[in-house]
Amino acid sequence: MEKRANNLTKGITNSILSALIIPLLLFSAQGIAQETSFEEGKQYILGGLTVTGLQSYNEQTVKSYTGLRVGQPIRVPGDEISAVIKKLWNLDLFSNVEMFYTKIEDDKIFLELNITERPTLNNVTVYGVKKRKVEDIIDDTDLKKGKKITESLIANTKNYLQNKYKKQGFLNAKVSIATAADTTGANVQNMVINVNKGDKVKIKDISFIGNEKLSNKRLKKSLKNTKKKKFYRFWKKSKYIEADFEEDLSNLVDTYAERGYRDARVLSDSFVKLDEKNIELIIKVEEGDKYYFGDIDFVGNSVYTDRMLSQYLGIKKGDTYNGVLLKERIADDSDPDAEDLTNLYQNNGYLFSSINPVEVSAVNDTIDFEIRIIEGKETFLDHITVSGNDKTNDHVIFRELRTRPGQKYSKSNIVRTIRELGQLGFFDAEQIVPDIQNPDPNAGTVDINYSLVESGSSQIELQGGFGGGGFIGTLGLSFSNFSLKNIFNKEAYKPVPMGDGQTFALRLQASRTFRVYSLNFSEPWLGGKKPVRFNLSLSRTQQFATGYDQNGRLDVDKSRGFAITGVSAGLAKRVQWPDDFFTISHSLSYQLYDFNDYNSGLFNFGNGSSNSLSYTLGISRSSQGPSRIFPMSGSNFELTAKFTPPYSLFSNKDFKQLKQDVDETTQRLFEIGEPGSTEEQLEANQLSNELERLEEERFKLLEYYKIKFKGDWYTRIVDKLVLRTNAEFGFLGAYNHDIGDVPFERFYVGGDGLGNFTLDGRDVVQLRGYENQSLTPYITNAITGRLEQDGGTIYNKFSLELRYPLTLKPTASIYALSFLEAGNAFNNFNDYNPFELKRSAGVGLRIFMPAFGLLGIDFGYGFDTDARPGSVGPSGWQTHFIIGQQF
Repeated sequence: MEKRANNLTKGITNSILSALIIPLLLFSAQGIAQETSFEEGKQYILGGLTVTGLQSYNEQTVKSYTGLRVGQPIRVPGDEISAVIKKLWNLDLFSNVEMFYTKIEDDKIFLELNITERPTLNNVTVYGVKKRKVEDIIDDTDLKKGKKITESLIANTKNYLQNKYKKQGFLNAKVSIATAADTTGANVQNMVINVNKGDKVKIKDISFIGNEKLSNKRLKKSLKNTKKKKFYRFWKKSKYIEADFEEDLSNLVDTYAERGYRDARVLSDSFVKLDEKNIELIIKVEEGDKYYFGDIDFVGNSVYTDRMLSQYLGIKKGDTYNGVLLKERIADDSDPDAEDLTNLYQNNGYLFSSINPVEVSAVNDTIDFEIRIIEGKETFLDHITVSGNDKTNDHVIFRELRTRPGQKYSKSNIVRTIRELGQLGFFDAEQIVPDIQNPDPNAGTVDINYSLVESGSSQIELQGGFGGGGFIGTLGLSFSNFSLKNIFNKEAYKPVPMGDGQTFALRLQASRTFRVYSLNFSEPWLGGKKPVRFNLSLSRTQQFATGYDQNGRLDVDKSRGFAITGVSAGLAKRVQWPDDFFTISHSLSYQLYDFNDYNSGLFNFGNGSSNSLSYTLGISRSSQGPSRIFPMSGSNFELTAKFTPPYSLFSNKDFKQLKQDVDETTQRLFEIGEPGSTEEQLEANQLSNELERLEEERFKLLEYYKIKFKGDWYTRIVDKLVLRTNAEFGFLGAYNHDIGDVPFERFYVGGDGLGNFTLDGRDVVQLRGYENQSLTPYITNAITGRLEQDGGTIYNKFSLELRYPLTLKPTASIYALSFLEAGNAFNNFNDYNPFELKRSAGVGLRIFMPAFGLLGIDFGYGFDTDARPGSVGPSGWQTHFIIGQQF
């Protein structure tokens, strides 16, 4: 007996009849005397069930899944068998499911379930794409090892990949998929995907039909993302990408609407394939008539007068109709700080207000409007909460909030709060989300929860390298969310006490020739009630005398040297006028400059000391944001004035005579030049010693004033492309011209702007494209007779920097930049020429990682000659490594 003749179901593969019972002609009982004849539709007792065809699945598992039990009544054919077939087929694990009866004994029927398993995917090979893209393709199409291979899987994968590349401009992309048996396993297959992207299809031309009022040039300009191919266009793509083109068609309609053509529409759009690489876009438009604004009436307003709303709207009767402008003046979704009517209400407590412009009449070419306003109930803040701060204490966050319970709801205060929290540096500015909760229009209340994601607030600097004749080691620790009050609390160390928003920084740097120690502490809310910042800084710098022995090796004499010991303390208070972005700061500092048999081009005396006691007044305004790492809007400027007491006004010392003595001694030294005899050598030594004594007497108590200005402006060009505009100026002056300019506190311009350690309070000014400090003026040292850097007493600098972020994630913020810079330093005000600038241009990259701070590299080209003696021609290409510099 052939059991295949006893088929109770048809093999189910590609038909919509899957899982339906298809009765066959009953098998004749002739020659099978021991069996009872099969009767269609009769109810039997299930005598047994076997499963055949299995390769990877357990027979008992399949039996259990069918739900059929030996001994149960079953009608053949009937609903029970139909349900089993459908149930198994819907698993999408089998390519064929068939049910047979094998024998009938009295009222018992024995069934066989024959299954053909779908093959299992083992390995996927992709040709035609870069190796690094293969994993993305496998993930996107879910082609994981062990997945069952189905016709729909192959078709969906093929369609996905073809559409993927067509969206990227490869309109001719073709994808073929093949499978083959893998002999390493049972019913296992490998898949091969061949991708032929073809050439990118470019837009050779864009044609318009039906436009008379607006030119082709104007309409092409409105297509922001869809541009025709031109040999000089490299900043805008000319590929045809359907999603971008659909967006540009909306932009085209907006272009008409901005010029009064409110009925303009796109009738059709298509493209003609010119060849394998080029297409022509054809856009058919209907322009309609030009319209003008008529009467604009306000309805429903009681909080603001019609006149005030009309002034805020900024649209007058007779103006050319501009639907885009009208929408922006009602609610500008692109700018949370926009001066529109919606923000006018929402910034004054009316969260539930609704403003809708409605056309009430259109006569000839004039459209009258009603601005219908539902003001709603005045809204107050009920509960203010924060979430996501695991390290930072709540009070550090709440003191920065501009939204407090009981206040009127204000959208501008929420925007300002986001900025303030982002400026702390403790949270990812991109993920600060104000969640409006429990709005109650009837009660006029709303809750706000600020969802935060903490980012690393501690940095470690560990460097080692060779320079200055030996190994230089640096260890720096900076904790910007420190908690001093928990310093003796062992449980608070994670790894240091954190959470109170204080800053603690310790830096040690040493080599054979110098040592630097510094400690800084800052409390942003002194007393905890007002934003008064307290700063304390301690530092000590030591520079040892160096020379070279007979073998040319560096010789360091630690018994001779130069040291600066300094301490400074300051207070900075945020003020409310002219606005609350302003801060006024005061600081008092003292530096002791101590020389011990140490001569340098910076100073004309090698023994003795100088003292500097100074007061600094600073006025700054910082509105940049939302992130301090990558600001996209706002500005930051700072004006500081540093003063020392005018000691010479109260001194009986004759500084005029002292200056005359210095000048005469210096002149005589220049006249002697290189001593030619023993007598001249003796006189030169005596004059040098006398000059050192006079210089120490002149600069025993330093008196000077120092004015500095720095301004940064951040402008978002498009998306996250930001232009940073910078201007800087510095001037070092003297009260008493007989004393002259002090040899300290000078300006050194050029290079990366990094001052690893400064011996004399100098300002190191960045100007890329030139070697470090190479734009600093030189003078002839009276004692040594050599040309040496003297430091400028005046400088100015300007720069433009385009920035674009590659990623702004908490783990690492990365942005690329290009820059133009110009600046210079001068010996004195008489030499100052603000237009005599050293120019440069270049590109760079910045990486900010919370644990290590800012890292970067710049490639700059200097177009001019630097100030070093003997320099000729342009500075050329320079590479600058940036570590820990300002953002």
